[in-house]
Amino acid sequence: CVIVGDKMATSASATLSKAVKQQYMELPQGDKVQAMYIWIDGTGEGLRCKTRTLDFEPKSVEELPEWNFDGSSTYQSEGSNSDMYLIPAAMFRDPFRKDPNKLVLCEVLKYNGKPAETNLRITCKKIMEMVSDQHPWFGMEQEYTILGTDGHPFGWPSNGFPGPQGPYYCGVGADKAYGRDIVEAHYRACLYAGVRICGTNAEVMPAQWEFQVGPCEGIDMGDHLWVARFLLHRVCEDFGVVASFDPKPIPGNWNGAGCHTNISTKEMREDGGLKAIEDSIEKLGKRHRYHIRAYDPKGGLDNARRLTGRHETSNINEFSAGVANRSASIRIPRNVGQEKKGYFEDRRPSANCDPYGVTEALIRTCLLNEEGDEPADY
Repeated sequence: CVIVGDKMATSASATLSKAVKQQYMELPQGDKVQAMYIWIDGTGEGLRCKTRTLDFEPKSVEELPEWNFDGSSTYQSEGSNSDMYLIPAAMFRDPFRKDPNKLVLCEVLKYNGKPAETNLRITCKKIMEMVSDQHPWFGMEQEYTILGTDGHPFGWPSNGFPGPQGPYYCGVGADKAYGRDIVEAHYRACLYAGVRICGTNAEVMPAQWEFQVGPCEGIDMGDHLWVARFLLHRVCEDFGVVASFDPKPIPGNWNGAGCHTNISTKEMREDGGLKAIEDSIEKLGKRHRYHIRAYDPKGGLDNARRLTGRHETSNINEFSAGVANRSASIRIPRNVGQEKKGYFEDRRPSANCDPYGVTEALIRTCLLNEEGDEPADY
């Protein structure tokens, strides 16, 4: 007797012949270049993209033309006044169409030239420029979950659960690592594009993975993480599955998904830098509510499902810090405590956070010495 397993729900487009597509992708494109413009939509976490043809290969972002789109279809404007403007901000190589084609990350401006509500890049860049002499470096650890198109975690039994957590973190083997092909494809796509991806691993919950981006200085952190996310969505599209950045995709006794953020300054990286690290943590402790609001797109509501004090998280209502403590809001790595210099990790940001908002909040509190529940206006 042959037992046929339940088929994973994948998208119809994944079944299209990739060999047929490849025939067309190998056609020469003459002296034209395809530039895919990418932007953040009105949800603050969704990404949109569209492509235009250029008559030349741009060598810098300044050479790229501005463009526009219909904001009423991206939760960004009214239908009666729907033109929004795309301002090229960062350029990468395109791993799907390959050289000389480009990916162009854009800022969004409204019809009146003001930034769209979810354009957090514009203020983040201003704040980063104010502290450029301190050379703030960031590294962000992006956790995500691979889902079928029906929202069911990839590789999980269709009516039930896999074995409890334990064997999956950094696991190897078909019964422990679910979806490694996607991870490998994404890693190589990032390297080709020029995204500063620095590592990857399987996470605690099966079908959950993490990639790390950094170190990046200033505004580059947000640019590189957003493009890494875009590349992941596109890779998953090719495989017919979905990448979810939901901070708690499966309720119950399963780990949530965060975006742990590591930060250091020139002073912290030099001998005796531990004092600057401890000073920053003290400032963060007095501004916990402001940071929780900045660390997910719903002002803390998404993180409330994740930061319960269980599953390697801190409690959303309490601030805590410790050396090598993964259940604290802020973790000082053990080697940093020993060498008395280095960086610290803020474990509070959710997987669907906006990296511009997170890095800006950290600079405002740690370097610009802001206090209170509202950001200062400069």
